[in-house]
Amino acid sequence: MIRLLSSLLLFLAASAGAKDQAPLFRDFVGVCGHTVTFKPELYAPVCTWVRDYHPVPWDLAKDTSTLPTWPFAKNKVSWEKVYGSWKGSGLHINVCLMLDEMKDSWKSPAKDAEAYAASFAKEFGPGGKWPFVESIEIGNEPGLYTDEAYLELFDAMAKGIRAANPKVKIVTSNVEAGKSDRYWKSAPMFKDRAALYDVLQIHRYAIAEQWPVWKRTYPENPKVPYLSSIQDLLNWRDQNAPDKKVWVTEFGWDASSKTPDPKGEWAKWTDSTDEEQARYLVRSFFLFSAMNIDKAFVYFFNDKDEPKLHAASGLTRNYEPKPAYHAVAWMLKSLRDYRFNRVIKASLDEGYIYEFTPEKEGEPVVWAAWHATKEDVGISSVDSGKAFLKAELMPLSAGAVESRDASQIKRCGQRPILIWWK
Repeated sequence: MIRLLSSLLLFLAASAGAKDQAPLFRDFVGVCGHTVTFKPELYAPVCTWVRDYHPVPWDLAKDTSTLPTWPFAKNKVSWEKVYGSWKGSGLHINVCLMLDEMKDSWKSPAKDAEAYAASFAKEFGPGGKWPFVESIEIGNEPGLYTDEAYLELFDAMAKGIRAANPKVKIVTSNVEAGKSDRYWKSAPMFKDRAALYDVLQIHRYAIAEQWPVWKRTYPENPKVPYLSSIQDLLNWRDQNAPDKKVWVTEFGWDASSKTPDPKGEWAKWTDSTDEEQARYLVRSFFLFSAMNIDKAFVYFFNDKDEPKLHAASGLTRNYEPKPAYHAVAWMLKSLRDYRFNRVIKASLDEGYIYEFTPEKEGEPVVWAAWHATKEDVGISSVDSGKAFLKAELMPLSAGAVESRDASQIKRCGQRPILIWWK
C-alpha cells in the first residue's frame, strides 16, 4: 500500500508540473500574520506574502450600516500604517476578513456586507488611495454560519469587491472537497459562482492523533489526510473550476519549549520538536510546489510558547527566531527565483528528489533531496548529467548552513539538502 501511494504521489506531482507552470518561490511562500502584532522587518526574510487575520469588528463595531472613516478602523487602528509598513518591507498582502464574531451583529447582512467589502476594496486594493491589499478572503473558517447564511454574505461581498475594484483577487473561505463542517465550507457550494471568486483556499494539518493528544506527524505520511485532502480539492477544482487557483492558507506544526500542566485541559497534548517543525515546514513547501498549488502560508508567524493546540506554531517564539525561521529563510533565499520543474524521485522507502529550475536562463539547476523518516539513506538517481557546483544542508540556526561536497550528496536524511548543478 505504501509503495502504491508513493507511486501515486509521484504521478500526481509529475502531472501537476506538466499541466501548469509552477510559481516562482518569491510568489509562493507566505506566512499568516496578525495586524499590529506583525513585525514586517523581522519576517521579510521568511516570506514574500503575508496573510492577515483582519478583524471585521474593528472596522464596523456595533453599527454595521455605518462605514469607518478610512484608513482608520472604528477602534482607531490605522490600516494605512499597518499595511503600509508591510508593503514598505516588500511584502504582498492577502487580507482575510474575519466574519465569525460578526454573526449576530449584522443589521442588514447582505446590504451592509456588500457596502463594507466594496469600500475596503476600493480604498485599499490596487489603484486605491492606500493600494496595499492584493487579495481578500471572504471569511476564514466560518462554520458558525449555516451554508445559506455564509453564501448570502459571500455573494454580497464578492459582488461589492468586483464592482468597486476588479483588480482585487477574491478568495473563498477555507473549503474542502466534501461536505461543510465546523471549520470549512464545501467547495461544491462555489460550483456556480465562478464569476465571484479567483482562488479556493484550504487549511490542512498533518494530525496523526486527534483530541486530546493532537499529535502531528511528518508531511509525507500517507495515513493522515494532509496531502490527500489537498489533492482532493485540486481534483475537484480541475473538474469544476479549472481556471481557479488553489492556495494552502494554513499549515504548520506546534513546537513549544514547555510541557503542559498535567492537571489541565491540555495535559495530553503532544507537540513536535523544534527541528521537526523546521524540516516539516520546508518539506511541505517542496511537496506543495509539485501539486499545482499557487501559494502556501505557514501558520503562524509568532507564538508565546504556550503548550496547547495552535499556540506554539510560530516561526518565532516571543519574536525570537526558532530553527524553523532559519530553515524557511534559507529555503526562500536559495529558491527565490526558482520554480518546481519535476519530480525525480518520490518514495517513502527510497527518498525524495525534486528539481527546481531558474527564472533566468543559464543559472544553475537546484535539486532538493530528503528522506521522510530516516537518516543517512543512500539515494540513487543522484547524477544530474551536469557539473556539481555546491550543496547545502538545511540550517537550524543563523549562519549555520553546512556545505556538502560531491561525495556527500549520495546520502540524505530528514533535513533536506539543496544541490546546485550547472
